[in-house]
Amino acid sequence: MKPFRHALFTAAWLALAVSLAAPGAAQAQSRSLVISTYGFNGELLKKHVYEPFKAMCKCDLVIETGNVAERMAKLEARRANPSVDLIQMPDFTALEASNKGLLQPIAFAKLKNLGEVYDFGRDPLRNQEAVAYTVYAVGLVVRSDKPASAGITSWKDLWKPDLKGHLMLANISGNQGLATLFMADKAWGGLATDMSTGIAKIAEIKGNAVTFYTQTAQMTALFAQDEAWVAPVGRFAWPNLKKTGKPLQWVVPKEGQLGMMNVLAIPKGAKNADLAQQLIDFWLSRPVQTALANDQVDSPINRNVQPRPDALDGLTVGTAQINSLVFMKPEVVVRERTGWVNQWNRMISTK
Repeated sequence: MKPFRHALFTAAWLALAVSLAAPGAAQAQSRSLVISTYGFNGELLKKHVYEPFKAMCKCDLVIETGNVAERMAKLEARRANPSVDLIQMPDFTALEASNKGLLQPIAFAKLKNLGEVYDFGRDPLRNQEAVAYTVYAVGLVVRSDKPASAGITSWKDLWKPDLKGHLMLANISGNQGLATLFMADKAWGGLATDMSTGIAKIAEIKGNAVTFYTQTAQMTALFAQDEAWVAPVGRFAWPNLKKTGKPLQWVVPKEGQLGMMNVLAIPKGAKNADLAQQLIDFWLSRPVQTALANDQVDSPINRNVQPRPDALDGLTVGTAQINSLVFMKPEVVVRERTGWVNQWNRMISTK
């Protein structure tokens, strides 16, 4: 980072710190704010979020990591005495937690940066118990040099018979698989509730798929080995795919890309809810969101962020990308997902 740019960033977040600092900050010196997070990009989060916030709040930060299921289970097990003050999770998982009475309202009126957040991210649960801090698209990546995949413009094109043996799909156990199911159902005229249309259509081509991937590294390897020519991909994986050296192209299908959001929420009964509230506002600020975007940690939810040109490839940012996003309703996912998985396992996972 150039000295001038670094100075601007430092000044910006210090100014933000002054504006956000609570009157009782002196009393916060011996307090520890506990954050439950995914565990990805820990050093960059420490650099751009945790350390600057610690300097602002004069408090300690304790970072607990784990996958979503593990952290959700812990949240539920400790509901009478929560050990976490702030938690990160997908919007539909947050709604599940909310329905179980595990979250508490966020004081939206105190979030000075909320007005800069995209409308769809401000209150994704529609009950003021979560705020999105990032959004990413799931689109299609194709081999531009293969006649079978070069002309893909629609989710329906995954059903082209000449893709057999080179089509890669995602398993429903991950968000890319859920996105594929939702967009397939939408493209083929489904109702977006029971997903029966999407599941039946995917079942038609399960024999064409080289695999249903469960990990991003697996998907990248199959592109690198010339086995995969097309796959649904989360935008965050695009930079690593480009490093394969293959002639790959990112395609925004005409039906759109699924938008996935991760949110910040405060567990009910959190011991340091006031500090969690301050950290949420800090996380949504333009300087922090810009720094995270420039290092490709997360795509910005703050609509006024303008990342560096060399960071754009791995981000869901800009008018074209944002306007292409289609979102699942969290309440539908919470209500119906078990049924979708059961149908998927019966019709697609079985031989």
